[in-house]
Amino acid sequence: MAAPPPQTRSRAPRRATGLVAALALLPALTGCGGVSLADTGSDTFTTMGFGLGDALAIDRLDTARAALEAQGLTVKVNEGAFDEQQFLSAVAAGDPPDVVDMDRTLIGGYAARGALMPLTDCLGREHIDTGDYYPSAIAEGSLDGTVYALPDSYDSRLLLTNDKVLRETGTDAAHVDTGDWKGLKELAGSVARHEGGKLTRIGFDPKIPEFFPLWAKAGGADLISADGRTAELDDPKAVQALAYAVSLIDVQGGWSRFKSLRDSFDQFGAKNQFVKDQVGSYPMEDWYVNVLAGASPHIDLVPGVFRDRDGKLLNWASGLGWAIPKGAKHPQAACTFIKNMTSTSSWVHAARAKAAEVRESGAPYTGDVTANIAADRIIEHQVWKPTGHAAFDEAARILFGLSRKGFTVPSNAAGTEFKTAWQNAVNRVLSGEQTPQQALDQAQREAQSALDLANEGRR
Repeated sequence: MAAPPPQTRSRAPRRATGLVAALALLPALTGCGGVSLADTGSDTFTTMGFGLGDALAIDRLDTARAALEAQGLTVKVNEGAFDEQQFLSAVAAGDPPDVVDMDRTLIGGYAARGALMPLTDCLGREHIDTGDYYPSAIAEGSLDGTVYALPDSYDSRLLLTNDKVLRETGTDAAHVDTGDWKGLKELAGSVARHEGGKLTRIGFDPKIPEFFPLWAKAGGADLISADGRTAELDDPKAVQALAYAVSLIDVQGGWSRFKSLRDSFDQFGAKNQFVKDQVGSYPMEDWYVNVLAGASPHIDLVPGVFRDRDGKLLNWASGLGWAIPKGAKHPQAACTFIKNMTSTSSWVHAARAKAAEVRESGAPYTGDVTANIAADRIIEHQVWKPTGHAAFDEAARILFGLSRKGFTVPSNAAGTEFKTAWQNAVNRVLSGEQTPQQALDQAQREAQSALDLANEGRR
């Protein structure tokens, strides 16, 4: 449960089709051979996409910085969200950062087009065992079995419910069951509130478009084949899942009213939607528990788990990953940097620093899940301890358990274009432009075309 990554606060990723297409002209780095790991150039080592939001980030950076300073390098951190167009332009111009921290769902696309270096030699040189990390996180940062990124975070999805709101409407958090689609829709409509033609309280937020993969999986559909080469966006179960998720919004007054209220939330502040009773329940990434603990530790929060239609626990896991761009001036140092940012000792040391900082502020420390298996177990059993805030203690216990599970959308060579296809499809349905079937049929054509183009000439 680290602080929210910079990407979380930014708007949806912009399309960079022209730049992505331009990168297709770069020589692909599909294996270990032909890649030079000899450091060249200046004594300044640069990063992209990494933010110093809390002690968990700052402490690890201090560890990695010290390792590189011993090699005579000065680390320059370019804080802020990962910028796709800036990154692709830098790679195409031959002047990329030395390391980049990005959404792991994009790794496959950049790797396929030669924008990233495989980490095969790096892992051997630094004696990094990928078995130290959750398999799903490693797979998400790989393409065709070759690792291109090591995980820098691990975000699980859990259910957050305002029990005060539900009790006011004659029910409680125990009745929020994402596996009971009929009952959940009834609950969403009954808990929602309207005043003067405006929606003033969301009963249940399905968190679409961004959480569509979670609903599709809950309905029994995968968005892409396991090998990442065949889009499955038009699967009837995916169409049904999209229609259902949109119906949850329609029963509360429609997308325009829904989005207007959602956009007004003081998401990171002391007057957030839980404090102001503007939402009943919704699925959310685990980092938001950390936000709520700091901003409003006394809310009537009940954490829970998301379940599929068969009632089985379902966790969509995602996160960021550290990768080395093609043309990086200090690839050997980049290997050292990545190791020191993601090792067990670095994560545990940073978690202790963050726990001390949070506790000193008077807020409950809610623990951290990192994607490093050994680090997470140490943090769970030695760093985190019950805070006395029942809701946040339960959230921590749930998330430490969820980290052992979790599905990911399979890595694929289309990367950005694949993600954009399904996101745009959901948005077209929400805006009333298309039916779920029409939108996903179009997305299927777009995604498969992008996959075929990206995989052309690849084994």
